[in-house]
Amino acid sequence: MPRTALSHVKTWVFDLDHTLYPPDARLFDLIEFRMVGWMMTALKISQADANHLRKDYWRRYGTTLAGLMREHGVDPGPYLTHVHDIPMDRLTPDPTLAAHIRALPGRRIVYTNGHAPYAERVLAARGLSGLFDAVYGVEHANFLPKPERAAFHTVFALDGLTATTAAMFEDDARNLVEPHAMGLATIHVAPDRGVGDHIHHHTDDLSGFLSHLVA
Repeated sequence: MPRTALSHVKTWVFDLDHTLYPPDARLFDLIEFRMVGWMMTALKISQADANHLRKDYWRRYGTTLAGLMREHGVDPGPYLTHVHDIPMDRLTPDPTLAAHIRALPGRRIVYTNGHAPYAERVLAARGLSGLFDAVYGVEHANFLPKPERAAFHTVFALDGLTATTAAMFEDDARNLVEPHAMGLATIHVAPDRGVGDHIHHHTDDLSGFLSHLVA
């Protein structure tokens, strides 16, 4: 990718899970286990039914939490605290990635469908604390998840970024549809490139991709 392709970018937006750490850390397995346990207790359903709902709500609403709020009136605060209460020992610091992020010109932010306290713990475990100007969680979008349009508009308005001079890195291709429509440059970070014109660039190596921008 030519370095000039993103030379206009002044704000760099990073998703968190499976973007700022590799999927093979399998951190989300721990979160999903706690989601299922929480749903079994709160909804008084079996493990199989809870796991089915977890996946179904993620597909239909963008996050399991969004489905729980819409279908069951769940209070998001206690749920988020519970499901994100996991150890971080599967993550290791990545000083090379940290150096590349530090070298990016302009403003750097994190925007995740998790909540901000969890994001801060992940950043600390990855050795990325202090590199970002802001960390936004689902709570900053009034608990609306990506890929909903209103979620992006709320967080980006809160940050004050200009869409046409921003870029977003994201592992879930559907979460790049709205940023593309708003005018952001989009980078899909995943083993395989998603399908659609809403993806401008793809990489399976975030650190390597960034190295071409800051060299």
